[in-house]
Amino acid sequence: MSKTREYTNGAITVVWKPESCIHSAICAKGLPNVFRPKVRPWIRVEKGSTEDLINQVKQCPSGALSYYLNGKKEGGSQVIETKVEVLENGPLLVYGTLKVLGKDGDSEIKSKTTAFCRCGKSNNKPYCDGAHVKVEFKG
Repeated sequence: MSKTREYTNGAITVVWKPESCIHSAICAKGLPNVFRPKVRPWIRVEKGSTEDLINQVKQCPSGALSYYLNGKKEGGSQVIETKVEVLENGPLLVYGTLKVLGKDGDSEIKSKTTAFCRCGKSNNKPYCDGAHVKVEFKG
């Protein structure tokens, strides 16, 4: 079972799934007062407005960040149009709901954004774990 961490200010709770994070730093670049990777706790929801937090979390390319308001879980079953994006020197991002069939025959439903490894070095294949940064993947 994967662990999650929750950070709340009472109005909004930001949920982080560390195992899904590809460390793109989009969150830290977008809201540097809220997302501070080198400090603990690294998410300070009180430093951003609810609207800004929602907009930033929705930009997370791996889906490692999500949120909920007033006890309502956000978007887990929301179906969006499928879109594929190749990130320069990074993963293949697939937006939308999809069924991933593993080599062992198991399947998993992914929604929102799924980051697939392109460098071949991920320890979480077929998903990206950020290894492309360490190996200086170009492509």
